[in-house]
Amino acid sequence: PMTGDPFTAALHGDLFSTSEMRTLLGDGARVAAMVRVEAALARAEAAAGGIPADAAAAISAAAASFAPDLAAIGAGSDTAGVPIPALVAQLRRHVGGDAAAWVHWGATSQDIIDTVLVLTLREALVLFECRLETLAERLATLARGHRDTVMLARTRLQQAAPTSFGLKLAGWRAPLVDHRARLAALRQRLLQVQFGGAAGTLAPLGDRGIAVLEALAGELDLAAPALPWHTRRDTLAECAGWLSLVTGSLGKLGFDVGLMAQSEIGELRESGDAGRGGSSTLPQKANPVSSEMLVTLARHNAGALAAMHQALLHENERSGMAWSLEWLTLPGMLMATDAALVHAQRIADGLVVDAARMRANIEASGGLVLAEAASFALAAHMPRPAAQAL
Repeated sequence: PMTGDPFTAALHGDLFSTSEMRTLLGDGARVAAMVRVEAALARAEAAAGGIPADAAAAISAAAASFAPDLAAIGAGSDTAGVPIPALVAQLRRHVGGDAAAWVHWGATSQDIIDTVLVLTLREALVLFECRLETLAERLATLARGHRDTVMLARTRLQQAAPTSFGLKLAGWRAPLVDHRARLAALRQRLLQVQFGGAAGTLAPLGDRGIAVLEALAGELDLAAPALPWHTRRDTLAECAGWLSLVTGSLGKLGFDVGLMAQSEIGELRESGDAGRGGSSTLPQKANPVSSEMLVTLARHNAGALAAMHQALLHENERSGMAWSLEWLTLPGMLMATDAALVHAQRIADGLVVDAARMRANIEASGGLVLAEAASFALAAHMPRPAAQAL
């Protein structure tokens, strides 16, 4: 059903997202992270001698008890195009006194928002890595258990030759292991603080700019970049690419399970739960809901990835157009990825394998699926083209 935001619609449950990812990307978590970055910035600037130490202490203490007015921040975003000016105004009123003037000193809105984005991505990647590890372990267990379960291989939608269901399971697992390995290199490039000021020069901080940048990175346990990355968004596109790779691999798993669960094939069922995938009118059906969702979410992320590559085109030193395109695109990719991992885990945990049906489908071919083996055996006694023709 059509809705304003399919990822958070209550009617959709957890089809397209998970409660964990909705919370991580929710307004409350985002604003709390913005306040955390503002407090860390004040401490970093005090450590580098950029603002008075007592002002930084007051800002940091006030941040701990700050209760933002989200509606007012939203109204401010409608005016300024970003939520930071309204948030900073509220935080300054809460800090009060002389220290209020030092809130957000030398920073620009993008510094705060991009740093919050990186902090959010760090949490998301930890969650994804845990889910990938659990799923890979389960698929490995299934693969070992079915290494001798014989089934039909199908190529180009046609019966091909016998294979092992364990081999198929291992094929589903292999890219997930690769995706986990890719994370180490991705994190090094992605998890960098953003701090450059209005034009990326850190001019308001004079010769203390780099010291503040490095201190802020230390406060937040992020890497310090060689220079601000306001318009250099390749690592975000790389992260989006990784998300699409993960959902693409899971989509392949879902596509295979859905095909093998077709009534005429009947080699797999997503679950032994009789209520899973029920139809509103056909009592005999068990629709492969999670398999379908895996394909849908993979296709969504593949399409969204193009938008993230469009968002690489930041003009000059700062962009509003390309930057806000990321806001429309990347959160949905994160939610789709987490939902896909949960759907895949549900399949792996509940998969019902009908080995007898797999064997029956081989036998129903009347031996034709052994034609390749027969041609190679005959090739010991005649030219192989003649053996194939025979």
